[in-house]
Amino acid sequence: MTAALSLCLLSVQPAAAQPAAGDHGDQRHADATAAVNGLLSWYNTGTGQFDTTGWWTNANDLQAVLDYWRAPGDTGGHDFKKLAADIYTKNVDKYDGQFRNDYLDDTGWWGLAWLRAYDLTKDPRYLKTAIADANHMWSYHDDVCGGGIWWNYPRQFKNTITNELFIELSAGIHNRLAGDTTHLRRALNVWHWFEDKKLINGDNLVNDGLNTSCVNTGLTTTWTYNQGVVLGGLAELHRATGDTAFLKQARTIADAVVTSPVLAPGGILSEPNDQDADPNGDQPSFKGAFMRNLGTLNRALPNHPYNTFIDKQADSLNTLDRNGDFYGYHWSGPYDRADGARQHSAIDALVAAIR
Repeated sequence: MTAALSLCLLSVQPAAAQPAAGDHGDQRHADATAAVNGLLSWYNTGTGQFDTTGWWTNANDLQAVLDYWRAPGDTGGHDFKKLAADIYTKNVDKYDGQFRNDYLDDTGWWGLAWLRAYDLTKDPRYLKTAIADANHMWSYHDDVCGGGIWWNYPRQFKNTITNELFIELSAGIHNRLAGDTTHLRRALNVWHWFEDKKLINGDNLVNDGLNTSCVNTGLTTTWTYNQGVVLGGLAELHRATGDTAFLKQARTIADAVVTSPVLAPGGILSEPNDQDADPNGDQPSFKGAFMRNLGTLNRALPNHPYNTFIDKQADSLNTLDRNGDFYGYHWSGPYDRADGARQHSAIDALVAAIR
C-alpha cells in the first residue's frame, strides 16, 4: 500500500518561498519539494516505514521530511503531522519499544527524529520517546575506556557516531525540558570524554572510534556523518550553556571538512572511499547527516559562513546527480540509482540551502 492511497502524502506541491538571503530561493524550495515527493513515493502505509531503506535510515528519512516541513516556504503541517503520527503508531512497539533496539546508534537517530517531531507538533509523546531513547543509551555508559557509550548490547566497540548522537540528543532534550540538569550533565560528560580520547585527529577530522586498547589510532575512517553529527551536538551545547567555545570547535571541524581534498574534492562532499562504485547500504545516508548538521551550525553563526559550500552541493546535485525527482549517491555525478537513503541525503542538502 502506498501513501497516495491512504495519507495523500504525495499531494505536496511547490509553494511560494519566503524571501531568500541568496539567489534561487524559489527554485531551492521547488527542488526540495520534488525530492520530498520522491521520498514519499516509497512510504508504505502498511508498515509505517519507507521502503528501500533499513531501520536507522528510516529515522533519517523521517527527519529529512520534518526538516523540510520546518524550512521557510513550507507547505503547511497537515500531511507531515499525520505522517509522523502514522510512523510513530506503527513502530513504537517494535524491537525493545520506544524505538530502542540493540544498536545504540540506531536509538540515537530515532531519538533525534522524535525530538524534531516534538519541535513541530508539541506532541508530548515524542519528547517522552526521545527521553526514553537517551536514557536507554546512557544505560550503556560505563568506565571502560574512561567513559563513553557502547555501540551495541554486546559492548563490542566504543565508536564515534553513537557518542555524537548521544551528545546531540541529550543536550537537545535539555534545551526543551524546563528545569533539566541531568541530560545536560550527561551530554557534557560524554563530550569531555570525546575530547579526552582525542577522537578529533590532528587534521581536525573525526575518526570512527577507539580500538580495543581504547586508543584513537587516527587510522579509522573519517566518514562524513562523523564530521556532521558532532556539529549538531556542539550547537546544542552552545545553546544550552552560552559557551562560544563549542561553536569555535564546530567551526574548526567544519572548516577541515569543506577544505579537505578527501572529503570535499573539487568542493563537492564525498566519502573517503567514493571510488567504490557500489557503496554499502549505510553509506548513502552519511552525507545527508553531515549537511543537516552543517545547516544547523550555519544558522547558529551570525555570518552564515557555509552558505557558499551548501549552495554548491545543491547545485551539483541538481545538475549532475538527478533523474527527475530522484537523486543518486555520487553528488558530483554520475547518477547511479535511487533509494530512500540517497533521497533523504539529497533532501538534507537541499533543505540546508533554503534561506
